[in-house]
Amino acid sequence: MKQHAAPGRTVGDGPYNRLILRNVTVIDGTGAPPQGPVDIVIDGNRISEVHLVASPLAQMQGPSRPQPGPDGREIDLAGHHVLPGLVDCHAHIGPPSKSPSAQYYYDLLLAHGVTSLRDPGSFGNGLDFVRREAERSDRNEIAAPRITPYVGFGQDRQEPFTDPGDARAWVQSVAERGAKGLKFFGYRADIFEAALDEAKRLGLGSACHHAQPNLPQANALTSARWGLSSVEHFYGLAEAMFEARRVQDYPIDYNYEDEQARFHNSGKVWHQAAEPGSARWNDVIEELVGLGTTLDPTFQVYIGNRDAERVRNLSWHKDYTAPQQWDFYTPSPHSHGSVFYDWTTEMEVTWRHAYERWMTFVRDFFHRGGRVTTGTDAGNAYKIYGFSQVEEMELLREAGLNPLEVIRSATLAGAELIGAGDERGSITPGKLADLLVVAENPVANLKVLYGNGRLRRQGDGTLRRVGGVKLTIKDGIVYSAPDLLARVRDEVREEREKRGLSELDPMP
Repeated sequence: MKQHAAPGRTVGDGPYNRLILRNVTVIDGTGAPPQGPVDIVIDGNRISEVHLVASPLAQMQGPSRPQPGPDGREIDLAGHHVLPGLVDCHAHIGPPSKSPSAQYYYDLLLAHGVTSLRDPGSFGNGLDFVRREAERSDRNEIAAPRITPYVGFGQDRQEPFTDPGDARAWVQSVAERGAKGLKFFGYRADIFEAALDEAKRLGLGSACHHAQPNLPQANALTSARWGLSSVEHFYGLAEAMFEARRVQDYPIDYNYEDEQARFHNSGKVWHQAAEPGSARWNDVIEELVGLGTTLDPTFQVYIGNRDAERVRNLSWHKDYTAPQQWDFYTPSPHSHGSVFYDWTTEMEVTWRHAYERWMTFVRDFFHRGGRVTTGTDAGNAYKIYGFSQVEEMELLREAGLNPLEVIRSATLAGAELIGAGDERGSITPGKLADLLVVAENPVANLKVLYGNGRLRRQGDGTLRRVGGVKLTIKDGIVYSAPDLLARVRDEVREEREKRGLSELDPMP
């Protein structure tokens, strides 16, 4: 397989002996309200102090402000907000067929303040590739988020599992190769249970997209009882709440291998399950919360199902979607999720109703104490990296989380899911310096995080795009988000020119 590892790092400044971010408002990721102005002090690659400035409470810390010292740096960021680096809990590093290089993905993610990702399966390039990229990122040899490599259950195995003992041995082998977790699509019940048990014994995480062919053997609640860490997407949740059936009521001519039929009919499952607020609905939520299961909804990757034309025409495609990626998006029965041909109003209405139930379930789960994270599954259904992270946050807001809860889901909750909550995910002294800096207040408007900004009407009546992350700090290294986006635009333009396309030519 042709692999496309990122080149050596040529951008980013630092880390410094001491870096001070002056006069910022901090949103720390715990759910605490914004606080400022403060000076955030970073020594090397760790936060050492959050120093209050110009506040009655500042007197408690003494009159003197921290100083950068020799070889240090200070940046005056008055009026800016600082958040923990974002965590994308469902970010596949795509294969060479989808992008010019892995750096394309990393630049888009860093430019949106994403400093950590979980690759759920290493499907595009294989475990060894993703593990090596993770190690290079940890050493800051490449400009990339921190990477947590999961491996698809049975990946690289030539024959199916027929014995639970074989499944346990395989889990042990991938742990020795550096996998930090497993990605499942379900499996025969005894083998699935054994693999989850072995993963938990070894301290590995686990995630499952409960594919319909395997759902009769284990829905989301069943696998949660066996120790599953996170439920990906929505599959298996409604099925855990069936009351009048054991299996989804599919059309008589349904074929799972028909991608369009699969995506259309999967939206119908919510209205075959228990009603919101019913005893069964509440019992399933309470048990999932009690088991410590995480929901990683990936709302935005399905959003085209309720408005296909909108996702195809998103404003950032022209400058930031690589032609290779667009090839995959182009409607085709042979590309996963590329189903928007002959997509009807009735299909979209089905999905609009599905979102009402799905979001209600996630909101109820969250309000009862469940952990909800942000994952994107970008690279599918007209979704690209970085931009999708912000849209996922907006959709959590639509689901009923308030803005500070959304930010916690995108930061600390994600760090906790990947086993890194003690090291990152909040702006706390002693934690790693993974941060983003934005010129405006994302609590008031999450759209300020989009890389291409948003339209603002000027005093003279003209419109211009403003906003976007200004700086991303990963491991104490300061990256200019606009410069990273410029690299992506240049790369996309070069790829278009190779195909004889001008900047004005639309993609097919």
